[in-house]
Amino acid sequence: MTDTQRNPTDTSGTLDEALERIHLSGPERDGWLSNHAPMAIEALVRHGHARVAHRWLDTYRPKLEDMPGSVAPVTALNWQEALGDISRVADWTAFFERETADRPWRTVLAEWWPRLLPGIAAGATHGVIRVGHAVRTLLEGEETAPRVRELAHALGYWAARHQPLPALARLAPAPDAAAALDRVPLIADQDGGIRSRFEQLTGLTGFPDWPGRAPAGPEAARTAIEELVRAATHRYATHGHADPIMLVHAATAPNAVLRTLPALPGTLWTPSLHAAWAASAAVTSAYGPREAQPVTEHLTAQAAQATTAAHAAPIAQAAPDAQHPQEVFERAAAHGDDHTIKFADTALDVGDAAALVAAGRAIELNTPAW
Repeated sequence: MTDTQRNPTDTSGTLDEALERIHLSGPERDGWLSNHAPMAIEALVRHGHARVAHRWLDTYRPKLEDMPGSVAPVTALNWQEALGDISRVADWTAFFERETADRPWRTVLAEWWPRLLPGIAAGATHGVIRVGHAVRTLLEGEETAPRVRELAHALGYWAARHQPLPALARLAPAPDAAAALDRVPLIADQDGGIRSRFEQLTGLTGFPDWPGRAPAGPEAARTAIEELVRAATHRYATHGHADPIMLVHAATAPNAVLRTLPALPGTLWTPSLHAAWAASAAVTSAYGPREAQPVTEHLTAQAAQATTAAHAAPIAQAAPDAQHPQEVFERAAAHGDDHTIKFADTALDVGDAAALVAAGRAIELNTPAW
């Protein structure tokens, strides 16, 4: 199925045109903030809002900065010395552009995914998130040059910002993902940027042991990641107030991993589960509140009714009493904030009423873009 057949509103190659504009810029701005344009644009186009994609990008484009200059080429022989060096981001991007030009993108992804996965915290998890959006586009639509190039830019950013999380002890097992997130210990000083917060993780006793015993196989690993994405999305409704922007990543990072699985060999699915849990737990520890905050009364009732059933429901199965998912995404698109759009996109993947309530909470908490 072509992208136009999937989304009739995108009759002019809007996504490809937008990606070509985006690729003129670097992956960061203002020192350490990630360029969210490729992720937000992909979500807008996918959900039928191609008509506003260029207007959104026109508003966002002045925030972006040019790609930094090259330092020295990254090669198959010297890549390890350049890993995690943001000054080499142009070199990494050029490397992956060459790799994906010479070999199938799935082959390149399968080779580099296990190398990059230990550094899943890269760019506040935006490296893996950008890869997840790029892979979804390639899996569901045409493998056009701008879309393959977007994967190269995403992998290059992840490699340049590669940031391993500290190895932590496993605490007592949690019965499910929701309980595991509830039991994540918070860092002592929730102040400063994400790098300083992640450095404090070494002072923790550990994270809950979830999902406990090793998954029985790739499909079990996938199911566990689905459970994690669902739990983190639901949790945002009552815990997102602590940091409405950063806490979306507790859900969007593992969801990026989930989106990438179909393009990866099954042998990589269990390591992907463990990395997804580490990323979600780290964000929760760094930004999570000490107390939950109820949402408005009518939304709380809807979420409570949906959550019990949602624990047993697969991702993408909508509860019958939920708002229409596309109505929720339309509100996020009208809101315009990049994180709100991306979180609503993940909430629609989950698809139940509690997830849609959480997406509405993000719309309430975050500042509109216009």
